[in-house]
Amino acid sequence: MIDLVFVDTNVLVYARQADAASSKQQIAAEWMERLWREDRGRVSIQVLNELYVTLTRKIRPAIKPDEAWDQVRTLMGWITRAMDVDLLERGREIERRYRLSWWDSLVVASAQAEGCALLLSEDLQDRAVFGSVTVRNPFVLGVSEAASEYAVEPTRRMRHRPRGRPKRAATAA
Repeated sequence: MIDLVFVDTNVLVYARQADAASSKQQIAAEWMERLWREDRGRVSIQVLNELYVTLTRKIRPAIKPDEAWDQVRTLMGWITRAMDVDLLERGREIERRYRLSWWDSLVVASAQAEGCALLLSEDLQDRAVFGSVTVRNPFVLGVSEAASEYAVEPTRRMRHRPRGRPKRAATAA
């Protein structure tokens, strides 16, 4: 089972487009089906805003607003954290540190805040690592490949006490 996966707008748009002949549409649809089945998908308010605008105004043929809203409403279940001041601060740190665009910085910050190990996007460099989040292009990374590469690892037991150094063994005098 793969860990939590943050899905960028472009993947959602490809999954929704009516062009069934497109290989990107098929791959995106496979990702979405798996993430729904395993309850591993995550998005942000920003991603849903971009999705609505893209579906209703940018793609051809455009989707009716009510139909696009139904798609957005369904994906609201993938948001577990609201955008807040802490997320904006994290986005600013990411923007400065990695020199990403503001919007990409917010996507990475949201993926981190949601506890995702994987960020599916074709807008960012494939295999880029931002803290605990690895970006993968979903059209390069196969759905089945992700199952082994991004598997949830069992929690490891600590060898030492949680605080301080381990006690030294008493020496014989």
